Amino acid sequence: MAELSRQQELDVEVDSYGFALQDVDDTQVPVEYPEGREAGGAFVTARVGRVDIESAGHTHTATITAEVWDGEPPATEDRGQWEERAETQIASSSGELAVWAVTGGPTDTNLHLSDAGGTWRVRVYCEGRSEVRRLAQEGMPEGIEHYLVQFWPATA
Repeated sequence: MAELSRQQELDVEVDSYGFALQDVDDTQVPVEYPEGREAGGAFVTARVGRVDIESAGHTHTATITAEVWDGEPPATEDRGQWEERAETQIASSSGELAVWAVTGGPTDTNLHLSDAGGTWRVRVYCEGRSEVRRLAQEGMPEGIEHYLVQFWPATA
């Protein structure tokens, strides 16, 4: 059975309906976020060295729980009221992913996956989308949209 190795809780400043998780080694990312982004497209889109995530709100603060597992994690259907779910993979030569805003670029927040690079499976869940869609039209809500992002080695 897979075991949780690391967990991080963080706030993400969403702008223009999106954000990304991108390898901090930008020499391994041929197209930096948001170039090539498909605004209003799929919930999650994988690109070389990055994962683009589309939000339901234009400008707001979302929360992320990022988990790193040593193998495929168990189902999380009982941990939230998930409105979206997607799975993909990302190669990270650095073992660190930076959080990128659409217009703001890289933030000071990094997700630590490992001390060495590798290829990771990524599962992204989201709840609070309906509510943030409504509230973001009236202001800049905080903590309404929540993401659970799980990583585990692609070879596991």
